[in-house]
Amino acid sequence: MDIDVLGALAVRENGISITPTAPKPRQVLALLALHADQVVPVSALIEELWAGEPPRSARTTLQTYVLQLRALIANALERGAGAGADAGAVGGEQRTAKDILVTLPGGYLLNSGGGTLDVREFDRLAGTGYRAMDAGDFPGAARLLREALALWSGPAFADVQGGVQLDMETRRLEETRLCALDQRIEADLRLGRHRELLAELTVLVTRYRTHENLHGQFMLALHRSGRRGEALDVYQRLRGTLVRELGLEPSVALRRLQRSILMAGPESLAEANAEPGGERLVRV
Repeated sequence: MDIDVLGALAVRENGISITPTAPKPRQVLALLALHADQVVPVSALIEELWAGEPPRSARTTLQTYVLQLRALIANALERGAGAGADAGAVGGEQRTAKDILVTLPGGYLLNSGGGTLDVREFDRLAGTGYRAMDAGDFPGAARLLREALALWSGPAFADVQGGVQLDMETRRLEETRLCALDQRIEADLRLGRHRELLAELTVLVTRYRTHENLHGQFMLALHRSGRRGEALDVYQRLRGTLVRELGLEPSVALRRLQRSILMAGPESLAEANAEPGGERLVRV
């Protein structure tokens, strides 16, 4: 089974889609797909579908959605077998829909059968990229993190009408994407790719208007490109936004970076952060 959640939801068995079009069965599949090979409690699925106000028939209705998903899986298995595919075979025996969408005490489990899961691959690549970054391997870190980010084709679950659980997971996944993006840009800056980053950072600081790290990286890229005045303008715009919308001043680290640009001082954000009393720029 191949599962994509970093963008539009796509779940395929034997290369055949088992993604339903109806909104609520789609929500059920999305939550099961994100947690593939793990038990998802019935309570979590009910909360996702009815946001704390389940009807009396909630469990029965959920079972109906599971049956609908199993029908789609069975159809994919049948079509795959008819085409001579053997992806559903385990130990020489063909898997059934109940082997793939498993009922267990307290919940359900979507058995991927060792297939691909884009979020799992993202976590693997990003984790390896972070370790390369810590080891000072900036070319390796930039490459690995770029590969991880390329797995995203849009916001997670872009075409799923999310409830409480999926909305929370979507926010969590977006934060992991921003962390990987932040570190990939940091690696590129360490490699002297400041001019190549300018167009990307221009878009990012417009999209994330209070994200201090991205603004700090943009300031540094502009400064290194000989655009010191524009770098200082970025700081002033961010400060205005933070004060106006959040009632906050920029962090100590960002103020230190601004001063270093004014004095043409440290050439990296890390150097500014490493000064006595320095702190990591926070993500907002």
